[in-house]
Amino acid sequence: MLFGGCIGIPSIRNQLMGNVIVNTVDSNGKGNGISIEDINDKLISIGAYSDTAIEVAKKVQPSIVGIEVEYTVNSIFSRNPTTTTASGSGVIISEDGYILTNNHIINSSSSSSSFYYEIEEANKVTVTLYNDDTEYEAKIIGTDEQTDLAVIKIDKTGLTAAELGDSDAVQVGEFSMAIGNPLGLKSSVTAGIISAVDREVTDSDGNNYVAIQTDAAINSGNSGGALVNSKGQVIGINTLKIAGTGIEGVGFAIPINSTKNISDQLIQYNKVKRPYLGIGGINVDEDTAKRNNIVVGVYVKTLENFSSAEKAGVKVGDVIIGIDGTEIKTMDELNEIKNKKQIGDKVTLKINREGSVMDIDVTLQEEP
Repeated sequence: MLFGGCIGIPSIRNQLMGNVIVNTVDSNGKGNGISIEDINDKLISIGAYSDTAIEVAKKVQPSIVGIEVEYTVNSIFSRNPTTTTASGSGVIISEDGYILTNNHIINSSSSSSSFYYEIEEANKVTVTLYNDDTEYEAKIIGTDEQTDLAVIKIDKTGLTAAELGDSDAVQVGEFSMAIGNPLGLKSSVTAGIISAVDREVTDSDGNNYVAIQTDAAINSGNSGGALVNSKGQVIGINTLKIAGTGIEGVGFAIPINSTKNISDQLIQYNKVKRPYLGIGGINVDEDTAKRNNIVVGVYVKTLENFSSAEKAGVKVGDVIIGIDGTEIKTMDELNEIKNKKQIGDKVTLKINREGSVMDIDVTLQEEP
């Protein structure tokens, strides 16, 4: 009987397959040969991407929490108040229980109230940790509607605080992963890339943000969770998405660098202290200026009693055209410069008053 065998088949196969050329055709109809070795290199690259995602998820998931909030609802259709719940996510920022999340999760009355019903402040906030079914009742430390950020705290130590990255260094096209509890699905991860940075967006309450845009899937319940980079560092707090027919993968996160001062103030003061002028202004564009025989800028419609601006001599009817040597045309531009100042700082407003231009020095007070 004759027995036959072939030793070293895999190496022979590799040598043979390494010489195989896969012919593809480009958009111009021209052939483009790609070797199996090239394909294998690409598969290795995809494997490295998968390994990165696995390690990032392992690192960050213990720092992400689920949040459930119970509210009291008053309705015109009923004399008896009822309760409702909302859910979201949060990021552990200290080992002793401080958690960063979105204001609209903790305080949804601003966006959810209507003529028919009113949602009061949260009655109860409950937190669940990664791989822990225990429910921890949380205390609301502070909320800030303007930035849509909030800090809550649970009575527990030894937690895994997230590592915060540098959102100013984020680049378009780099790896991103969103981690949270979408639709009640605990500890879900979705991955994609950074679609844009410094994207200006406006939420349903009219608040403006400069956000990081990502195509990593963000759904209801992801709010307050983390957007992280390939190092497992939190680069943003997932906050918004654009939804609708034909829209896919357009989500936004608050850059983590802009949250640090806010969270520090919420922990220290239970609120955010901001410099304050005390004016109510209307943007005057070129058409409005021509129709009303005034100049382009911010028309002062109202002045708060005893405010910084009133004390300094600003009057209703003035048009603010500059601040600290910078020309401005809108309230957003005025506030952007003003908000970079500290309480007690002095700013110089350039005012047009009935055709006469003057400078008025204003000492900024704390926003009441």
